[in-house]
Amino acid sequence: MARPPLTRAIVVEHTRAQIRAEGIRGTSLRSVARELGVTAPALYAYVTDYDDLLAAVAESEFRTLEDLFSGVGSDDPIEHLRELALAYVAHARAEPHLHRLMFRYTPRVPSVPVTETFAPATEAFTAALAPVDRAIAAGRLRVTDPVLVAFTIFSAAHGVAEFLLMGLQFPEEVAQRLIDTVVDATLRGLTVDPEDGAPRRSR
Repeated sequence: MARPPLTRAIVVEHTRAQIRAEGIRGTSLRSVARELGVTAPALYAYVTDYDDLLAAVAESEFRTLEDLFSGVGSDDPIEHLRELALAYVAHARAEPHLHRLMFRYTPRVPSVPVTETFAPATEAFTAALAPVDRAIAAGRLRVTDPVLVAFTIFSAAHGVAEFLLMGLQFPEEVAQRLIDTVVDATLRGLTVDPEDGAPRRSR
């Protein structure tokens, strides 16, 4: 059977599959070309260079993360933030190599100067920022800077995800309890109790 003609999408998908299995260090233009049955120079018809190829894979994965964010959405603003954090951790744990690739790329963040940004990362961050704005508008957060709130929540989520990816063999029940504890403690530190307007404190 004849091999289907190469396209940029096919090259990117094969690269994604290699990164999932081997990580960035185990993936190169040569290894992708070998799997596709072509020479490495042949890939330059579809990608500018290796950096372009990695960026294309990262773009695809940021779209996946944005879809995960769009798929959650409790009516309660604080629960919505909790679901976003849990979605982030779940994605990191499911795709550790792709997760680490993504965070070589920087979003554009309001009021935070950066020298170089990546549009797909910006779009995913913006999708996560909208529910924070909603929680602030509802009077549910004692911090009124949405960027600070988002960074606080995702610092906690990123930290627990990276900890669980260190290689320690936790039973899944323990891992889930750890995730819940970190996320819930972070949210309690940010949240206003809707019954009396007082900030919720960690217990």
